[in-house]
Amino acid sequence: MTGRLLRVLSGAAVAGALHAAVNAALLRRPPAGPPPVRRPVTVVLPVRDEEAQVGGCLTAVLAQQGVPDLRVVVVDDGSTDGTADVVRSVADPRVRLVAAADPPPGWLGKPHACATGAATGEATDDGVLVFLDADVRLFPDAVAGAVAVLEAHDVDLVSPWPRPVTATAAERLVQPLGPWLWITTLPVRLAERSRRPSLTAANGQFLVVRRSAYARAGGHGAVRGEVIEDVALARAVKRAGGRAVPVDGSRLAACRMYDGWPALRAGYAKSLWASVGGSPGASVAVAAGLTAVWVLPALAALRGSRAGLVGYAAGVAGRAVSAAATGSRVWPDSLAHPLSMLLFDVLLAGSVAGRRRGTLSWRGRPVGGVPVTRETMAG
Repeated sequence: MTGRLLRVLSGAAVAGALHAAVNAALLRRPPAGPPPVRRPVTVVLPVRDEEAQVGGCLTAVLAQQGVPDLRVVVVDDGSTDGTADVVRSVADPRVRLVAAADPPPGWLGKPHACATGAATGEATDDGVLVFLDADVRLFPDAVAGAVAVLEAHDVDLVSPWPRPVTATAAERLVQPLGPWLWITTLPVRLAERSRRPSLTAANGQFLVVRRSAYARAGGHGAVRGEVIEDVALARAVKRAGGRAVPVDGSRLAACRMYDGWPALRAGYAKSLWASVGGSPGASVAVAAGLTAVWVLPALAALRGSRAGLVGYAAGVAGRAVSAAATGSRVWPDSLAHPLSMLLFDVLLAGSVAGRRRGTLSWRGRPVGGVPVTRETMAG
């Protein structure tokens, strides 16, 4: 590697860290004491084989404070375990269990389950829809806090990023990369004002959207075949004239998304290919760019390069800023940021390979449609 190229890469890492710091300062955050929600709120909880998670999730949802008009629609998406029994055991009239039909042609399972739940809730124009994953644990003022951000800044969809809960080394290396990517690369205030769909980030673990904006965007029907349906829905809201933005959810909710390396690898395999452009070429370009900026300077630093040391330090600083802003562990995890990027490369390669072979699945269902071939890429 030439000295000039190394300085360019290290400069990019410095720019990324500075941008992350600016975003962390500008990130929308919920108020410490949100006012009561004056709108009807429907929480849609799509579940498929979530016997171990759904009870804890419902307990947290039903304990929400400041939400007098709350309904919960649990959509059982073909579970084969005791998920439905756990939901039935919850003796609360606000909870309704609905069995989703098999997804029609062209639909993936989660968008169809979400659409089923949204159609089941009370369809009032001034209402709010909350889409929630079963592994998310809301804090008592989570819904009120998210709605307060929605209304205070006149946006139509907010995506509060839950605090990542990690236990194993693999989780600690990989899970904070989600918020780190958008904090480092997405200008959050510009994205909030811009109608460009490309300037969008969202997390389907916890989405809050005005029902009127959801309807104008076409709901989940507009993203029926999307693997990354959360980002696609936020983009659909923007295309329909609305505003969508990620916000700090670390004080609203927490989520342990995957339990250890096998679950983490399987979970990322199903969707990582789609999150970086949906084609092998885009995946290679993303992996090469991330590796060049946040791994190569660290390798050069090991050989005594001062420019490499600057690039490595910038990468650590950017990761630390992101972790502090989103509730992840800051130290010593940030020091291992180059290892995180290499592990990301491994996960991305596995996801793209599974996509090309047509072997990706999740909870017993195929994911991503037909495998990628020369014919499908050309078409």
